[in-house]
Amino acid sequence: MIKAEQLYDRILAKLDLSREVEDEELQELIFRVLEEQSRQEYIPLQEKAVLGRDLFNAFRKLDLLQELIEDDEITEIMINGTQNIFIEKKGRLYLTDKRFASRDKLEDVIQQIVAGSNRMVNEASPIVDARLADGSRVNVVLYPVALNGPIVTIRKFPREQITMEQLIQFGTLDEELADFLKILVAAGYNIFISGGTGSGKTTFLNALSQFIPKDERIITIEDNAELRIMGVANLVRMEARNANLEGVGAIPIRELIRAALRMRPDRIIVGEVRGPETIDMIQAIICTI
Repeated sequence: MIKAEQLYDRILAKLDLSREVEDEELQELIFRVLEEQSRQEYIPLQEKAVLGRDLFNAFRKLDLLQELIEDDEITEIMINGTQNIFIEKKGRLYLTDKRFASRDKLEDVIQQIVAGSNRMVNEASPIVDARLADGSRVNVVLYPVALNGPIVTIRKFPREQITMEQLIQFGTLDEELADFLKILVAAGYNIFISGGTGSGKTTFLNALSQFIPKDERIITIEDNAELRIMGVANLVRMEARNANLEGVGAIPIRELIRAALRMRPDRIIVGEVRGPETIDMIQAIICTI
């Protein structure tokens, strides 16, 4: 059975890299190379379709990860080096049969991901948080910090935002508690949400935000933009920024919190705090009492 990586270099050699290649042109080139290969070695139609998809993803999207990302049943993707890719489905972990051909190929995908979030990662700065276009959270740890790296962990979020009504149906909370929380949110109480990794903090906060009055000015501050505040017109979204290659230009959460206090907010929603910004949050709360 022929593999996509065997045809990748042949397609790359035929591409005109001096200009931007449109998707349709790339698809036609992939089809031609597949036709050439099928004259030498029979390729079943279904296998040809899979190869075409995998090759297009390798050039235009996130290579073999794209299929996993598009699977709505998968909630987490864990890449432990090139050979071990795990997924989480319905709370259980499974080892996939997918493999990256080389560390260079995996690192190319990583650089594509972090560049999309205006972040950088390298041996000098081997740990980074980023996100995909659909809002999925990405954490990267490179070798030599990760001895069997590169390590990539992708936390996917539902395409449709989970509502408070759905949480009640799931048994996460009952209607009485939901009504009580609605009163607290409408009254402007300070609310802290805590929990372990994967416990649903962001999902619950998004659902809780549905109770925010729609005429308020809301400012969200996050390490990586994940919150989905719906139906609020006066919404300001801010995201922290890491330092550049020269080690300057970082804008941490605590600086964004201080800036937000001068932006006439009715509410400030901070996605996650785990460092010095916690003190700024507490001081901000005290100053408004």
